[in-house]
Amino acid sequence: MVHLRKGLVLAMLLSTAAPAFAQSRVLVFNSNASDPAPKAAFEQLVADFEAENPEIDVQVNTFDHEGYKTAIRNFLTADAPDVVFWFAGNRMRPFVDAGQFMDVSDVWAEHGLTDSLSSTLSAMTIDDKQWGVPFTYYQWGVYMNRDVYAQVGVEPADTWEGFLANCEAFKAAGIDCLTTGSKALWPVAGLFDYLSLRTNGYDWHMQLTNGEIPWTDDSVRAVFAEFEKVLPYVSANHAAIDWQDAVSNLVQGKAANYVMGNFAVASFKDGGMTDDSLGFMSFPTINPDIPRAEEAPTDTLHIPAGAKNPDDAKLFLAFAARPDVQTTLNAALGQLPVNAEATVGDDPFLQAGFEMLSTAEGGIAQFFDRDAPPEMAKAGMEGFQEFMVRPERLDAILDRLERQRQRVYAQ
Repeated sequence: MVHLRKGLVLAMLLSTAAPAFAQSRVLVFNSNASDPAPKAAFEQLVADFEAENPEIDVQVNTFDHEGYKTAIRNFLTADAPDVVFWFAGNRMRPFVDAGQFMDVSDVWAEHGLTDSLSSTLSAMTIDDKQWGVPFTYYQWGVYMNRDVYAQVGVEPADTWEGFLANCEAFKAAGIDCLTTGSKALWPVAGLFDYLSLRTNGYDWHMQLTNGEIPWTDDSVRAVFAEFEKVLPYVSANHAAIDWQDAVSNLVQGKAANYVMGNFAVASFKDGGMTDDSLGFMSFPTINPDIPRAEEAPTDTLHIPAGAKNPDDAKLFLAFAARPDVQTTLNAALGQLPVNAEATVGDDPFLQAGFEMLSTAEGGIAQFFDRDAPPEMAKAGMEGFQEFMVRPERLDAILDRLERQRQRVYAQ
């Protein structure tokens, strides 16, 4: 009888415990947020999600930045998590083409994301389907020294003709109109991208980085024709200096403008610039008939095709897309929410970037080395720098890039 009672008690305990175990659903999230600030921001994101969904246990695996680039290729194939961090545009295309990312168009449709995340819709769409959800980006554009503008007596121009006219005035005053540091190559890619977007538009630019347009095409030459117009006004030693050295040129008033990403604001201010002396504007209009597109590298969340818990993964993506969630997350990241209904803090450069990107009807490009395959990106950036130093070599540069295009995209 004693044994029977013990058996009944054990059975009752098991029966009451079973639902508790059944309620715990595991969601595995792999990220590269190894730096302290992003890591803390993601930890808060997960905690907030779990607070709203107590039946879901989110398990986070954090990798270092460089290690993640290799790891994602391995775990998507061997042991897929439920949610992964990655990037928009062509950086996600190989995983889409390989069938390793899940189509999440239903998440976009159910939560009205085509409206609230409209600025990045094109960057998240392949074959008319959406393959992830963007949660943060940061703007590129023209940062300026307002004191230098006042000294020379000119106002910022929103057209290319006006910008070049200002350049002539700065040159007459012994000031570089545009500074950059091309020693590491990537800064000039931002300049090329904007010239491309303003000359031929977002769709053309993406066709170029997709390998669909020959580099010897007249439409490419049209971009370099605009590029050449600004070369006499660029810091002469750009090929010998890094981007931080070019920051000093702007800070010290040796240059008036710098095409750069918003992450440089901290460096400008470390050099002594203030919200009064540092200005920001969208890159000037070259062809007014082309819808305005902008450059904003975008971080994204995706569901692997092999996810074990895709239903909860979709809940997580929808959560991360919400305006209130993106407001909180990006305040911690010091970047911009993609959701147009989100809000940003008092920082004037984040406010300007949020307005600029949220109204970019032409689309959001990612950056040349994200939109083009690595081999093509490297060759392209080498070509941009060489053109800036030796513009008379344009034919040879374009011929070389075209040979590279035929090799890279034939693979």
